[in-house]
Amino acid sequence: MTIVPNYKAIIIGAGSAGLFAAIRLAETAGKGILLLERGEKPCRKLLLTGSGQCNITHAGKIADFPARYGGGARHESAGRFLKPALYGFTNEDLLSWFRAQGVKFETEENGKVFPADRRASSILKVLQTEAERLGVRIETNRRVCGIERLPEGFLIRAEGLKAGVLENVEYHGAAVLIATGGASYPRTGSSGDGYALAALLGHHIVPPKAALAPVFVKDFALICLAGLSFRNAGLTIRRGNAKKLEMEGDLLITHEGLSGPLILDASRHIDVGDLLEIRFANAAIEEFRARLDAALKSNPHRLVRTVLADSGLTRSMAERFCDLACIGQEETAAAVPRAKRETLCRLACAHPFEVEKLGSMDAAMVTAGGIDLSEVNARTMESRLVPGLFFAGEVLDIDGDSGGYNLQAAFSTGALAARGMLFALAR
Repeated sequence: MTIVPNYKAIIIGAGSAGLFAAIRLAETAGKGILLLERGEKPCRKLLLTGSGQCNITHAGKIADFPARYGGGARHESAGRFLKPALYGFTNEDLLSWFRAQGVKFETEENGKVFPADRRASSILKVLQTEAERLGVRIETNRRVCGIERLPEGFLIRAEGLKAGVLENVEYHGAAVLIATGGASYPRTGSSGDGYALAALLGHHIVPPKAALAPVFVKDFALICLAGLSFRNAGLTIRRGNAKKLEMEGDLLITHEGLSGPLILDASRHIDVGDLLEIRFANAAIEEFRARLDAALKSNPHRLVRTVLADSGLTRSMAERFCDLACIGQEETAAAVPRAKRETLCRLACAHPFEVEKLGSMDAAMVTAGGIDLSEVNARTMESRLVPGLFFAGEVLDIDGDSGGYNLQAAFSTGALAARGMLFALAR
């Protein structure tokens, strides 16, 4: 017996990628689109982005976007994979689409773009209104627990509560999109279900790990400086005897370690046991050493702590570094030996921190790892293994820098998957 699909397409996951894909698909295909969401409401994670203000994208040139993503088997694999999606639905396309729905935006000096009212709920309201207008059927409290490829389409098995009773439901769709997100912020519904569903159909899953996550430092000695932030700090990641990466960006000291955009963006490259060298000063160590030596020589009777604070560090940091270098409260510039001067330079320009652990999935903003990119057609988001199966968003092995890049990837891959599904339905 042939089972005739009763939906043109079934989209699993009503996050940003899934909900937008449903809208884009319904704009052309009309009714017959089903969206299944595990949680009680769509886009719960969207409401948390930008601390609830929704940093929806970045204002930079789209040509600069690919370099801001990690994932894939090799360096820059994720960026190359995302090019068709990003160029097919750019940051300007995204803003234009929302502007057509009446949303206004403002751009910060750092390029981050937010809705003018600074409310993520405004973005969600537009998405929900459009989905309703286009006839997209959204069923919440539906956890998809099985997927099977049939001669004609797919069989989806789900479970959920109805009037307080757990029920099992089956759906049939001609095409399926998995857009369940990653495994970070599991309280929003991103529990990694999409990985299991893809694996049922033969896909390889790159082991998920926390990304855009803070770093916890072993024997952290700067607890007293928690809350201090630094513009254009430097970071060097060392593993064993090898230098793995160098980056610059804004950094924040926390009660247990390091955070801020610099650390969050680098976290995909950081492992437990790595040595992080942080440049707090606004100069490389050679320049800082020469500057400090000159200042100490020209001010022999001043306290070392005062001279160090005048060299570009905050007063509290200068005090703490002097304590770590065993420089006394009354020690003057003329009396400080060369070894202690060198210690100050290292603390200011190459401060070593051993990574004890990374922030957990509960704290991570996104997930690294996911559906192996080599098994997905970058031009359509369709599985190379299972015709009619598509992927979009964070469930893929991609993770972007902070600053709007992850939401842009969600909307762009969702839009491309919708276009790919239209072609699949026409086959």
